Amino acid sequence: MNDDGLAFEAAITLGPFRFEASFSVAAGETLALVGPSGAGKTTALALAAGLLRPDRGRIACGETTWCDTASGAFLPPESRRVGLLFQEHALFPHLTVRENVAYGPRARGRGREAGSLSARWLERLGLSALGDRRAGGLSGGERQRVALARALASEPVALLLDEPFAALDVSTRGTLRSELKAFLAGCALPTVLVAHDPVDAFALGDRVAVMERGGLTQVGTHEELLAHPRGPFVAELAGLNLYRAELAPGRGLKEARAGEVAFHVLADDRSGPSFLAFAPSEVVLASEHRPGSPQNVFPGRVVEVQPLPDRLQVVLDVGVTMAADVTREAGASLKLAAGRPVWASVKATAIRVYG
Repeated sequence: MNDDGLAFEAAITLGPFRFEASFSVAAGETLALVGPSGAGKTTALALAAGLLRPDRGRIACGETTWCDTASGAFLPPESRRVGLLFQEHALFPHLTVRENVAYGPRARGRGREAGSLSARWLERLGLSALGDRRAGGLSGGERQRVALARALASEPVALLLDEPFAALDVSTRGTLRSELKAFLAGCALPTVLVAHDPVDAFALGDRVAVMERGGLTQVGTHEELLAHPRGPFVAELAGLNLYRAELAPGRGLKEARAGEVAFHVLADDRSGPSFLAFAPSEVVLASEHRPGSPQNVFPGRVVEVQPLPDRLQVVLDVGVTMAADVTREAGASLKLAAGRPVWASVKATAIRVYG
């Protein structure tokens, strides 16, 4: 981690719940925190923001120590310069968009510059035309952009995003996911993102940290988690087949290229950089190439066979890493084992395309 990154190590007991985790996030990197409800994801954000004080640990960003229980150091939230974005966005409905964004720098004692900082971030996030509107009358997507502008106008050194898309509809989520991905890549801040949807986690996170029962069970890229999952939850989570792809223009069935592999998908309203996602249950395996209806058929080899409680998850190399779910009976019939050649097929209608 470089000198502008976030270093987190903390333990806290909250009634019967015990939290203990350690991770680091480099400047310009996004770490996605995922896990079941009650696993401790929001607790991690609250500790990093200073809303909770750990029983033991040290949290620092760059050269500034935010909390160190060994020395007794503890910076309150207003002194940490954290951009915190909750899923409900927490805007003031009676204030205008411009006033909401200016609130961030004013709360940090930057009253004289609040107007210019507000104008700068409204322009950067394409919100200038909404500056005089009341926040209470905005759409979900507009509120999300305004909340992000307010967080950034306070000139944070780190971003903490708590399920920022949770209140948005599916179509809005896709657009804003693409916008946020591009923005995070350019802002060079360490970012921790709590995500419920695995598409959000793998599309936005450079790495994914899996949290279960108050601790981290695994941290890695999508490919690393898929290839070597530690436990059933990680196998289920990482099993989603998700690829960055370049989508051809046009309507009807069209090509989406993920590296050297060409998928064929249906996405009339999109072209250019996109994400493709489909469940392992949508992948059909066969020992030979059979003519049929699937528009996507790939030759490949088995990398690993992972037993799950009710089935087998098969990790394949088809030019990209792909997961397939099969019954134990099908696995035995196909004699699935590492190194075995197989054919994998998936229908175009099973592949979801995201911005």
